[in-house]
Amino acid sequence: MRQFSIVTRIGIALSLMVALTVGTLLASYWLSERADQDALAINKAGSLRMQSYRYAWQSLIAPESATAEQLATTLQSTWQHPVFNRLNNGNSELGTQFRNARESWQQMQAKLMAGEVEPQLLESELAPLIAELDSLVGALQNEAEARIRAIRLIQVLSLFSTIALAGFIAYWLRSRVRQPLQLLTQTARRIGQGDFTARVQHPLADELGVLANTLNKMNDAVGYMYGNLEKRVDQQTQAIQKSNARLQFLYDMARNIIERSPGYQDFSDIIEGLKRASQVEDLELCLITPAGDKPYLQVQPVAAEEDPCAGVDCAECVTAGGGVSVMDDLRVYRYPLERDNQYYGVLVARCPLGEQLDEWQQQLLQSVTDQLAIALSLKQEEEQVRRLALIQERTVIARELHDSLAQALSYLKIQVTRLDKGIAKENKEVIQDVSLELREGLNAAYRQLRELLTTFRLKVDGAGLLNALQTTLKQFEEQSELKFRLDYHLANAPLAPHEEIHLLQIIREACQNTIHHSQGSEVMIRLQETLDQGISLAIEDDGIGIPEQAEKLNHYGLAIMQERSRHLGGQINIVRRPEGGTGVYFQFSPEYLKERQTAASSDA
Repeated sequence: MRQFSIVTRIGIALSLMVALTVGTLLASYWLSERADQDALAINKAGSLRMQSYRYAWQSLIAPESATAEQLATTLQSTWQHPVFNRLNNGNSELGTQFRNARESWQQMQAKLMAGEVEPQLLESELAPLIAELDSLVGALQNEAEARIRAIRLIQVLSLFSTIALAGFIAYWLRSRVRQPLQLLTQTARRIGQGDFTARVQHPLADELGVLANTLNKMNDAVGYMYGNLEKRVDQQTQAIQKSNARLQFLYDMARNIIERSPGYQDFSDIIEGLKRASQVEDLELCLITPAGDKPYLQVQPVAAEEDPCAGVDCAECVTAGGGVSVMDDLRVYRYPLERDNQYYGVLVARCPLGEQLDEWQQQLLQSVTDQLAIALSLKQEEEQVRRLALIQERTVIARELHDSLAQALSYLKIQVTRLDKGIAKENKEVIQDVSLELREGLNAAYRQLRELLTTFRLKVDGAGLLNALQTTLKQFEEQSELKFRLDYHLANAPLAPHEEIHLLQIIREACQNTIHHSQGSEVMIRLQETLDQGISLAIEDDGIGIPEQAEKLNHYGLAIMQERSRHLGGQINIVRRPEGGTGVYFQFSPEYLKERQTAASSDA
């Protein structure tokens, strides 16, 4: 144990309490044991007076009698009683007094046995001896009382000593144990509440002192760690905020690219936002054409005071590829905009030669470069799609004109040739027949022209094929007395735009023929998926039915329907229904189904 250990001090205090108690008990026990012998001694000493009187009278009356002899023996055994052993061998005043009294008795006994004592003088002869015995009894009594007083004194002293020692121990425990423990408890509570400035002052080097010093050191360490943790939390919070700003910038950039093709102002906003997100002041975006060697667009941050490329060969810069290089007193980072082996330009970042971009800055610049490359690639693909759509639309117009007006004009040209020959021969029958054919041909061509104009204006917008069909059928009902009903079940079939256009044109052409030739009252149009997920079209009317020479009556419309059906990869059938009327039936496999079947075949 340590010298100033609390446990040692408490052990010493308890030992003192136990020692005081045990000493008091032993002293009291010893004194009480002596006091018990004193009572017997007083009793025996007091009996000597009566035995001396009885023996003296018996010696005078009958010295040789058995009673005298018995009294002598009894008196002798009393003087030799063990209780008087300490008086026989002791050198105390009480022992001397006892021995003197015994010698006086022995002298008196010798006189009595010699007959030297007169009966009338017996009492006066015994008076000194009785006085000595009385003095001995009084001395024994005083000794016994002194011992009782000593026991009381010991007990009183032990009581006050115990009280004093208990008070001292209580004060010591209060000042050296209780108060430091309370202070330690209060400090621990303050620490638990987050107050790391609390300290415990304990002057002694005992266990509580060690605990106080340890708590102070722990508090210092926790306070230091807590302060560092707060700093780290603040740093992490700032880092997360910066990361959030960068992610928000990338998200906004990607959303803008998806919503529309970026223009000059969009590129300016992107570079300005990239400057704030990447914390790089000197940025530059150069865009070039595939065959160019100079940028057609150069974008810098708004706050750029001067052109960093002044006096620099643009061709050498934009074709240098990616990587890091040194130019004058600047470190230059280049990020080429490439996608699918197509080069669109370069993003350039500059910083002083003694500095370099952090890894996160380089990753951000690379991410922006990749997204810009995707945006420019999508823009190029979109322009290419527009070109192809324009070419396809022109091809469709040319085909429609060829299949309708061109053939009508050719037919009219033939009739004009017949007319010239009839006029030359003055054949009135031929002239009248040709005139009738020309009139009918012109009417048919004019009607076909109006239908073509309607077809060219036709479109399937964002509302889809169903809305276009409903609008078309509503127009037909307004132009005729027929009732059109639509049974549409293609909600789960993703048709391509050209497939919707061809279906709509086939339905329009069939409905036009029905209006002009069926003489019916109702038309039923069904569009649905087949069991093999193909597309089935059925257009049925309740009219007079299609004639046997239908091609001659309306060869343009039927030809157009056949042509569109072949473009969709199907075969159209136009038949006369047994129950009356005409039925137009068409089936084809849409592109999404063909692609899926092709992929399944490849996997197999």
